[in-house]
Amino acid sequence: MTAKELQKKLTFDYAAEAPDPEEMKEAFAFAEGYKKFLGVSKTEREFVHNSINVLEMAGYKPFDASKTYQAGDKVFFNNRGKSLIMTTFGKKPLEEGLRMNAAHIDSPRLDLKAHPVFEKDGLAFFKPHYYGGIRKYQWTSIPLAMHGVFIRADGTTVPVSVGEDDADPKFYISDLLPHLSAKQDERKLKDGIRGEELNIIAGSLPYPKEDEEKLSEAVKLNLLNLLYERFGITEKDFVRAEIEFVPAAKPCDVGFDRALIGAYGQDDKVCAYPALQAEMDTKNPEYTTVTIFADKEEIGSVGNTGLNSDFLLHYVEDLAEMAGANVRKVLRNSICLSSDVGAAFDPTFADVYEKNNSCFLGRGVGLFKYTGARGKSGSNDASAELMAKVVGMMDQDRVHWQTGELGAVDMGGGGTVALFVAGKDVNVVDLGVPVLSMHSPFEITSKLDVYSAYCAYKAFYKN
Repeated sequence: MTAKELQKKLTFDYAAEAPDPEEMKEAFAFAEGYKKFLGVSKTEREFVHNSINVLEMAGYKPFDASKTYQAGDKVFFNNRGKSLIMTTFGKKPLEEGLRMNAAHIDSPRLDLKAHPVFEKDGLAFFKPHYYGGIRKYQWTSIPLAMHGVFIRADGTTVPVSVGEDDADPKFYISDLLPHLSAKQDERKLKDGIRGEELNIIAGSLPYPKEDEEKLSEAVKLNLLNLLYERFGITEKDFVRAEIEFVPAAKPCDVGFDRALIGAYGQDDKVCAYPALQAEMDTKNPEYTTVTIFADKEEIGSVGNTGLNSDFLLHYVEDLAEMAGANVRKVLRNSICLSSDVGAAFDPTFADVYEKNNSCFLGRGVGLFKYTGARGKSGSNDASAELMAKVVGMMDQDRVHWQTGELGAVDMGGGGTVALFVAGKDVNVVDLGVPVLSMHSPFEITSKLDVYSAYCAYKAFYKN
């Protein structure tokens, strides 16, 4: 055996190769569906709503715990409009385990406070509280869109989406001009814009005076009047609302070769969309699938729509009770992919990565034994046995995959939903798409990696 032959046999390298032209064509076509879906699904409520629409067209029915299902049947469970579970029933008994795949569909954003409308010096503003880990300075001087729901006093729900259509007005957070920013420039970057400075400009015209009537806060009144005319809501209704502000930019191709996707909210919808497609494409699997879209991951998976609650456990308990199965055996024998994004290596800021253990754009989906911060805090840390099983699935179906960590050891880190699912006695490993500029208003992914995620999830459901 020559030295070159020995090197090929013994070393592991996922260096970039020219992609197969046919696979490239498939990846680009898949990306078009993803961009279109992402552009109309910027919030968790919208993602659930649009997912249910396509699931019903694919033959899925609302889950009914009182019914009996056969192999090949497809159901979904809508958890309060903000998280979702989908299942294709398999041939094997439930006690042999489930094939679970969990992604989250919330993203960093600006949420309005309960009493958000105020006027100052001739401008009307909305006051937000940022949601998740953002770099606050990135959210100034860009067009924003308003999404969410109001619940009126009579109980009717009013959906809101303003700023996405070309004819819509946009919203805006101002920043200082460089001519006057000397004092601001002395701040540390993380304090360049402070939380209470993220004031969203919503109006500038005062309500017209009648005769010589004096109005206090006439610009605020005009804004409230416009909101009442359009949505039938008053200032009090903000207490009964969930209103989010997100970047107004539409998903688009990046680069002359059009191989990258730029969009808001790809963490973690870039994993959820391939999971949705793989779930729908799964027919008569050996193992029953449980595909989960969770909320609240960006703030710790809290609440009854996050995976640190028991909504997933209760669903599996219902499945087990229907089948007369022992739920503990079902959970213990299940495998779950925690389908969350990883950090793509950024050569501009290479010093915060450890290159040998980093994921790169265009080299496939990332398979992560553990996430967490520094000393693996907040990690699941998958076992060697589980890694061997999942790597075998990927290799068997020739899925492009790579492995890595979220930066160099002492540089920080981050968590996923893996530890919450593992806490239910389930075998879990992280697998997701590498993202550049994660948590920014405009994140970057590779079309090849998005398609590799779809292929990985199909292989997982099949094997």
